[in-house]
Amino acid sequence: MLKYIYGDLISVLKYLPYGLALGIPIALILLCLMTRGGRQKRSVISMLPAAVCAGYFGILLVITFFSREVGSSAGTADLELFSTWGINTRNNAYVVENVLLFVPYGFLLSWVFEWARGFWKCMWSGAVTSVAVECLQLVTGRGFFQIDDILTNILGTVIGYLIFWACLGGRRR
Repeated sequence: MLKYIYGDLISVLKYLPYGLALGIPIALILLCLMTRGGRQKRSVISMLPAAVCAGYFGILLVITFFSREVGSSAGTADLELFSTWGINTRNNAYVVENVLLFVPYGFLLSWVFEWARGFWKCMWSGAVTSVAVECLQLVTGRGFFQIDDILTNILGTVIGYLIFWACLGGRRR
């Protein structure tokens, strides 16, 4: 299973330019907004969370939506709970990868948006985002709508939130 996860994580690196293409312009826009017209000037480092978050969202969209062919799995929905786990090691790897995909979401959302620093708000944001991605995949046929994906994405969001809290949360209060 680890060889599948490793191979899939390495293959995702090709989407890094998309994340940079989204993150760098947002960082530049933030820099312009923060330094103009007598407003309080902020350091470039203070913009880092927003730029990283924008880059992550760009990569997330490419991985979950734009990297798939239209109609490749048209109208396919799996509403059976835990139907993915245990079939074979490849499917088990997909489950773990879905968790890993949303760990940055929970961390970055809490880092960038003060309103998301509460556990429930962060978790529900991950749930809403995951459901939106799955619905887009269902409607466009660019992936399967799976309940398991939603649950694993929520778990990833929660893990990301807990990592944020362990690393940065205590200092922000």
